[in-house]
Amino acid sequence: MTAASSAALSDARRSRLHRRVRFIVGFTIGYNVIEAIVAIWAGSVASSAALIGFGLDSVVEVLSAAAVAWQFTRADPERWERATVRTIGIAFFALAAYVTVDAVLALTGVQQVEHSPVGIGIAALSLVVMPALAWFEFRTGRELGSRSVQADAKQLLLCSYLSATVLLGLLLNSLFGWAWADSVAALVVAVLAIREGVEAWRGDVESPFEVIAELEEHERA
Repeated sequence: MTAASSAALSDARRSRLHRRVRFIVGFTIGYNVIEAIVAIWAGSVASSAALIGFGLDSVVEVLSAAAVAWQFTRADPERWERATVRTIGIAFFALAAYVTVDAVLALTGVQQVEHSPVGIGIAALSLVVMPALAWFEFRTGRELGSRSVQADAKQLLLCSYLSATVLLGLLLNSLFGWAWADSVAALVVAVLAIREGVEAWRGDVESPFEVIAELEEHERA
């Protein structure tokens, strides 16, 4: 839904969608605070660049959700769209920089990666929770015509990609002793974060969900 079509929403519907956004970001903040604490702690114990990066992504997710939450406490949320989306973009860049440095240190042998059953568990849980939450938020943002809400949904979707990547790296390390897999997973995290940061900075918040939603609309037509 474009900004023009969003203007056709009734006041009651718009108010419900605003409340839904606040609920989504509230849940996101709560979940990711816990996830960040567990992942960073487990990553520090195991010297896992991928797991620490995953935990830091949760911190970025909290900041992103907080920015959207702040935006939707304003009397005119649409006014703050551009600033909010760019804030999310900057957070992506910061995440990529840290994860890259940590992964390089691990690859060069400065840090030794250990097994992390706790890390495997938190990554697996996130792989279940994040896609569902991202889909819910994306549909809400699309109906509102809000780029910042859709950008935050992309951040959640990135978290899903990261969960799968980190989980694979941790499993390969645990099962086969491939410590390098953790660093490779971390670098994939960094590349994805840079790409999403560039897109957010430009205001481009297209998502795979766009294709699914358009297909649904075509079927209804």
